[in-house]
Amino acid sequence: MKKIILLTVLMSAFIVTSCKKDNASAKILKENVETAAERDAVISLGSPIIEWDKVEYDFGNIKQGDKVETTFNLTNIGKGDLVITKAIGSCGCTVPDYPKEAVKPGESAEIKVVFNSNGKKNKTTNTVTLTTNTEKGNEIVRIKAFVEVPEK
Repeated sequence: MKKIILLTVLMSAFIVTSCKKDNASAKILKENVETAAERDAVISLGSPIIEWDKVEYDFGNIKQGDKVETTFNLTNIGKGDLVITKAIGSCGCTVPDYPKEAVKPGESAEIKVVFNSNGKKNKTTNTVTLTTNTEKGNEIVRIKAFVEVPEK
């Protein structure tokens, strides 16, 4: 019986203290509302859309140990700013360089990819995965090469 009375008292105290009569709208900061409105205006434009000049590049035959590079050109044909937050090669031998600033609608940018064939042999295919704010969220470009091993 004492437990029931104690539980009732505790629950009553909790209800009384949690139901304050403060106006919740008084706690909203004007700056936060303005920031949210700006963000919503940008979002309403729609996702950025990437148009590539190519999504795959073949270096052809290269010698083991060669470092080769190519550039993938993209154009933002969407209505919102394109933001690339990360670019990762499928292995340490594939190193991408990407724009750190937003690509505005109608603007173009380059993704430079360097491939180091040291220790590689025969046919090799690697990818670069870009984390973006496009509808898909990830964009992938691919490089290929046939690495010739020198005779000993």
